[in-house]
Amino acid sequence: MAIARLHPGLSRPPAPTGGVVPPSHDITDRLVAQLQQTPNPRLREVMIALARHLHQFAIEIELTPQEWEVGIEFLTATGQLSNADRQEFILLSDVLGLSSLVEQIDDRDRRSTESTVLGPFYREHSPRRQAGATIFERPSGTPTRYSGRVLDLDGDPIAGATVDVWQNGADRLYAAQDPSAPPANLRGVFTTDDAGRYCFVGVRPVDYPVPTDGPVGTLLKATSRSEWRAAHIHAIVRADGYRPVTTHLFDDASDHLDSDVVFGVKDSLIKRFIRHETDEGYSVEHDFVLERLL
Repeated sequence: MAIARLHPGLSRPPAPTGGVVPPSHDITDRLVAQLQQTPNPRLREVMIALARHLHQFAIEIELTPQEWEVGIEFLTATGQLSNADRQEFILLSDVLGLSSLVEQIDDRDRRSTESTVLGPFYREHSPRRQAGATIFERPSGTPTRYSGRVLDLDGDPIAGATVDVWQNGADRLYAAQDPSAPPANLRGVFTTDDAGRYCFVGVRPVDYPVPTDGPVGTLLKATSRSEWRAAHIHAIVRADGYRPVTTHLFDDASDHLDSDVVFGVKDSLIKRFIRHETDEGYSVEHDFVLERLL
């Protein structure tokens, strides 16, 4: 893998000697001048900021042609591995903390349930299931009953909201990762009743490592970082006229709440899973709160 060529002993290139003057950096100004012609105002703003920060990054670390070649090879490999079943670029964004940062920026005025990363294993068109139904289509872990309400900011129930959920099994895999699993295993969409309530049976989530057999895994290893995610279940909550929320519920017994590799854990989303000896399962209750669109 290309990133492996970055030797841990790399050091900054030597400063110019013998009166050699470093090249000027007017390329940045010339690029910005060209980008000023971009018709779309937001695209113009984004591209000018990207140009300035990207060029400043190269200047600050005195990026060498050999290092940039490795970077291009790494990004190329990331793109080549990405497909409908595996999104390595989303994973890269996640482990660099960019996904969580973007969510945090978007959340700055949010008064509803806190959001967190979508992750690389979301799939559209999960089956719609009846209230109380199970989302596992084969034995996948310890059964757990998830329930609660979808409410507005005033605490009033929202009927007809959808709760789109997906999770990994006890084998630490999502259905999207396991060719032997039913495609809809541990996935489902539930609709709230007139009281705003939802209910379904999944499994208790387990800690799991993000995929490490690709460029992102090589990067984690090269930087001596953990690959583990804190145990969680995903949910996207939507309702007509309301701002949707993409979020998680985290298990408070997870060993990785303080070291989640994608920086997704938020205190308000950590839940206690209650053990029930009668049926050897668990339950957890959580109310999702949505705010109206302006």
